[in-house]
Amino acid sequence: MATAAFEELVEDFEFLEDWEDRYRHVIDQGKAMKPLPDALCVPATKVDGCASQVWLHAEMNDGKLHFDGASDAMIVSGLIAVLRLLFNGLTPQQVGAVDARAELERLGLNDHLSAQRSNGLTAMIERVRETAARSVESE
Repeated sequence: MATAAFEELVEDFEFLEDWEDRYRHVIDQGKAMKPLPDALCVPATKVDGCASQVWLHAEMNDGKLHFDGASDAMIVSGLIAVLRLLFNGLTPQQVGAVDARAELERLGLNDHLSAQRSNGLTAMIERVRETAARSVESE
């Protein structure tokens, strides 16, 4: 179960034949994000387990998850953008139901990330899931 925005990204990737083009597209997705304000790049939003510096700031609006993020690495910023396409606008229950690894496999990302990047991506996915789960608990 993916968002319409993620499905559009999957379609874009179908037209990109080699990994280098896909890699550049992921980086471009990150460059297109609004910068995360410095005031939100704090220890509370920092994601542990990433080789790069990563911050994710999430909020619930009208019962749906919305998050932004930043990283000091271009590819990681792109991965944040991809996760935003995958999860933003979903309810906490929908976030929990998304098989993020399977969805990302549709982009071929799993085969082309280093072990450190893959671990960092897992940490980011877990942070999103934890945020969504906490919002359900606080209702």
